[in-house]
Amino acid sequence: MTLQQAIADYRAGFKAKVPEDIQQTMANATQTLLESGISDASPKQGEALASFTLNNQLGETRNLEQLLEQGPLVITFYRGGWCPYCNLELKAYQDVLPELKQAGANLVAITPELPDQSLSTAEKNALQFEVLSDPQSRYAKELGLVFSLPEELRPIYLSFGIDVEAHNGEGQFDLPLAATFVVAQDKTIISAFVDADYTKRQEPSEIVALLSK
Repeated sequence: MTLQQAIADYRAGFKAKVPEDIQQTMANATQTLLESGISDASPKQGEALASFTLNNQLGETRNLEQLLEQGPLVITFYRGGWCPYCNLELKAYQDVLPELKQAGANLVAITPELPDQSLSTAEKNALQFEVLSDPQSRYAKELGLVFSLPEELRPIYLSFGIDVEAHNGEGQFDLPLAATFVVAQDKTIISAFVDADYTKRQEPSEIVALLSK
């Protein structure tokens, strides 16, 4: 099953069990974000990606230069282990990890989740690639990828059992857009996917095909 098929199946189940007024509130918030043009300022293909130094789920420090030493790097941003779309995406990347490595590439995920939470996400999804914690979304903000979860959605998320502050820290509602970059060893972005609609994700097989060339 492709990631797009898995997302479609999840959305069908979501629509069947969630009241229409809640669905409409969530859809309106997404539309507002799309119309804001937030993704226009994000890094583009051909540009150099800004460097970072972040800790992985085990507390070990990683930086962009270090991760690029052995080949190109795939970087995917996810909102948190509470986000079903993010979990589907992470699992899809885990599925193609052998193919990415065969193509000579490395893969990391970046999240605003606190390290303990990112470790939990990695364990839950049996991830064999590193998850980097970006406290307060500082790096994602540098890239122009961050929005704050709208106030009208916060009680809705809580009603779903999602406590964003428990994952990100007290008062932290900043989240990254759905974004995936493929970066060459000289830091040049060779592929950029950014979407303000969190239900839209790049198909990992597309990245495998790109790297295989």
